[in-house]
Amino acid sequence: MTVGEDEPEISDVIVRFDPETRTRIPVKKDEAVARFQSLGNHRAARIVERLPETRGVLDPGAIDALLIRVHGELQRLSEEFEHGRRTAELLRPVLAALRAIGHVGRIRIVDVGCGTGFVIRWLAARGNLGEEVELVGVDYNAALIAEASRVAKLESLRATFLVDNAFRLDEPGTVYISTGVLHHFRGDDLVELFRGQECDACQAFVHFDFRPSPLARPGAWLFHLARMREPLSIHDGVLSAVRAHSAERLLAAAASGAPSFRSAIHGAKLGPFPRVFHSVVGARPLVAEALREALGARASRLGPWA
Repeated sequence: MTVGEDEPEISDVIVRFDPETRTRIPVKKDEAVARFQSLGNHRAARIVERLPETRGVLDPGAIDALLIRVHGELQRLSEEFEHGRRTAELLRPVLAALRAIGHVGRIRIVDVGCGTGFVIRWLAARGNLGEEVELVGVDYNAALIAEASRVAKLESLRATFLVDNAFRLDEPGTVYISTGVLHHFRGDDLVELFRGQECDACQAFVHFDFRPSPLARPGAWLFHLARMREPLSIHDGVLSAVRAHSAERLLAAAASGAPSFRSAIHGAKLGPFPRVFHSVVGARPLVAEALREALGARASRLGPWA
């Protein structure tokens, strides 16, 4: 069975939210199963068939508990790839560039689709970004946000987690970030995601996602089979690698959705080993000029501005 890059992941189907009201929409189990069967993805259909239901509707509590377990496995993966450190290493030059052009006062970093908040929590605990930096994680799923808030409180971390649309906050972000979110958006929806950052307050964005390569599918399959326990984690993890956007597609979407930003790909060069992640970096023109200088020796990892 070969799954196409535009086909949905299980997590995209078993949970739905109204984008305007952020209220949860009930998902009928038979409709979710039928959708995957119609796509020829019988493995996904079997996984959904085993999920608990109440009167034909997927049980929200059981689905949330499953997603928290899946995010726990994703956190372990992020820890192994040192994703928190990599995020901080790219954010620090962004913050330095903002200060270099005269930005004063608080800088609000907003993590789009933060899940259980691993990146924000890592930055709060070890990022050393400065007292003037406010860290905010945003997600539609209240259960994931509750878990993020619970762990942050246990660890006494200075971070905020909100159930909301990241681009419609009462106080928008100065810098938007995300991890593993971009590939969930296809076509016009990807353009709209970048358009959400076209607000006066926003000065830069850094979005990490899987880097496509010929080794992505077999590599992801072997790794997730060895490291993951939840069938949903294995299925969606492999499909995430298959659905990863090319650098060209990301830059085109950024140019269309956020034309007042200059955008570039960071981490495109392979070096001796394939990279799992690359990132699309966007900045206002003055910030972009300062950023390349702030990157120092790492500037060679940033592609040309588009």
